[in-house]
Amino acid sequence: MSYGPSPWQQTQWDWRAAGNFMCGGAGAGLVIFTAWAGIGRPSLSMLVGLALIGLGLLCVWLEIGRPLRALHVFFNPRTSWMTREAFAAALLFPVGLVAASGQVGFWPVAALAAVLALVFVYCQGRILRGAKGIPAWREALIVPLLVATALAEGGGLWMLLHPLQAQAQPWLLGGVAMALILRAWLWTLYRRRVKLAPRARDVLDKAGNWWLAGSFVPLAALLWVVSGSIHGTPAALLLALAGALALAAGAWFKFVLITRAGFNQGFALTHLPVRGVPR
Repeated sequence: MSYGPSPWQQTQWDWRAAGNFMCGGAGAGLVIFTAWAGIGRPSLSMLVGLALIGLGLLCVWLEIGRPLRALHVFFNPRTSWMTREAFAAALLFPVGLVAASGQVGFWPVAALAAVLALVFVYCQGRILRGAKGIPAWREALIVPLLVATALAEGGGLWMLLHPLQAQAQPWLLGGVAMALILRAWLWTLYRRRVKLAPRARDVLDKAGNWWLAGSFVPLAALLWVVSGSIHGTPAALLLALAGALALAAGAWFKFVLITRAGFNQGFALTHLPVRGVPR
């Protein structure tokens, strides 16, 4: 059913829209963790983060019915979170490239890139919340949930790219662990508060099981490494696998949220007019 009183699945946003949230969130999270880790001169992970954000925006551009009018997205910053997302990305790319080049002091520029990346992923959350007709998206907790997911994905991707360095920076592993705990906790609160159509609830709960497994299994691996029970190459391999799992779980959740759980609430007519009968 595409129209009627029963909830129906939206068809305007497909895998390309999901790609923006998947790639953009993970890329923004990686930029934040790269700035925190102090990896500079040159910073491969900073470039990877920017490339992922660019890939996500490319997915959105491919979805536009008239791609040549893409610049119109910059015309409405007062009311559009999509416009604000575009401005954050436009500022993030040059700042991130300067930080990655190592031509100037890394820390101040990288810190600015991290702030812009955080603004970018916050705008993504507000874009989803603005879809008032879709219960799975309009819940207020969707914004912090997507931010926490981006941080967990970025931390996982950082561990995947730099497993040996991750062992030497336990405070950063602690940051990844906090992001994993936060996204699992927010998911629990979100799931309790949101009221969904049966089909949307079923697909989202299945994704949520992978989501929780992709949070607690990497968390257990992090605790094992931090405890000192495992060292060297085995610890690096374990961190890389944990990071890949955290990244994959978050990406799958966002794909399902956009493409399969986006059911409209439908509508109800409380009073049906009948010809010849007074109100």
